[in-house]
Parts: sequence; structure tokens; C-alpha cells
Amino acid sequence: MRNILIVAGGLVAVAAIAAGVYFGTRPASTGPAPTPAAATAAPDKAAILSVQPDDHVEGDPKAPITLIEYASFTCPHCAHFNTVELPKIKEKWIDTGKVKLVYRDFPLDQTAARAAELAQCAGKDKYFAVVDMIFRGQGNWATASDPIAELSKSLRIAGMGENEVKACLADPKVADGVIASYRSGEEVGVDSTPTLFVNGEQFKGARSVEELEATFNKLLNK
Repeated sequence: MRNILIVAGGLVAVAAIAAGVYFGTRPASTGPAPTPAAATAAPDKAAILSVQPDDHVEGDPKAPITLIEYASFTCPHCAHFNTVELPKIKEKWIDTGKVKLVYRDFPLDQTAARAAELAQCAGKDKYFAVVDMIFRGQGNWATASDPIAELSKSLRIAGMGENEVKACLADPKVADGVIASYRSGEEVGVDSTPTLFVNGEQFKGARSVEELEATFNKLLNK
């Protein structure tokens, strides 16, 4: 199967170049070299950790607790959290209007960045279902010789055929959105995945339902 990152005539898509430069030349665990603090204004962490217009939000937007997850689609710990712990949190806390979930991309490599772009292109109404599907199938597509080609097969269920996949990965706006999500994570101190924020409090690494429930209950009982 032809590599879906290559456009007609053999020219690499602009979006692939942008994300490839950003994610494809760095160690998976460290992220791009940070901009010197003196060169930029200090980030407004409170603003970043509030719900943004472009965020994907699951649950009641007025829920008193905001759970923000920064994750990478090639991260096994992220897959475990999303397939084992998160469904329990969703049933007890998100579906009951106490917690709203904001999922943000923090891809640790170029493959994760491409997967994140495809999830974005699935559309808002299918977004969280596609995120779940990508994580549940991680053991299959992420280890394939051509991971994105393998992942694209599963995306047919979400109405994304070969043409839609190519168009998505060639769209620089989609790639820029993933990069912007990554940068927002950097600005609030994310350097590994998953990283969670509960009403602004940072938790590094996947957390059990019990650990998160203790934090949720503490916030609700204030």
C-alpha cells in the first residue's frame, strides 16, 4: 500500500514536513528544546488550564471539576489509562455531571502526531470514540511496519477512507493544531505522558480511579 504521507507526484505534503520537523528529530522522552525563558513572556498557566475554544470536551461543560489529559497515542501508559481507568471515571464522574474531560495531544513522536491529526479530522461528534479506538488498537497499528497505513484501515469505521486520510495529513492547519496542543503542554510543565490536571493541579503519570476519586471528592467537599 502506498505510504499515505506521500502526495501525488512524490512530493511530501506540507503538513507532513511541519510535523515531521517538530516531532521527528527529537528523543521521544524529552521533547523539543525549550525556548529560552528570556525570549518569551511567561505563560499564563491558569488560562491554558481552562477550557479553550478548540478543546474537545466530554461531559457537562458546567461540571465543577475539569480533568485535562495530555497524552500521546504511542504511549502504552496512556493506552492503559484510557482503556482501563477512564471508562470507570466516565461512568461515575463524567456521565453524572461532576467532571468534564478535556483531551489534549502531546505526541512523543511523529507517528503519534500523525495519529493525532487523524483523530482531529474525525470530527467533533466522533472525536472521543476515535480516540478510544486508537488507544484500544495501539498494540496492532503502532507496531506495524507502516503504522499510519494500518491505523487508517480502522478509521474506515469512522467514515475516513483513503482520500480523507490523505487530505487530513496534507492539511497544515490540522498539523498546526496538534503542534499548538503540544506547546500548550510544554508551557504548563508537561514533559511526559500521560500528564493530568485536575482543576489545575498536576499529576504526572497514569492514575488509578481510586487516586483520582480521592482528589475529586476533596474538591467537591470544599
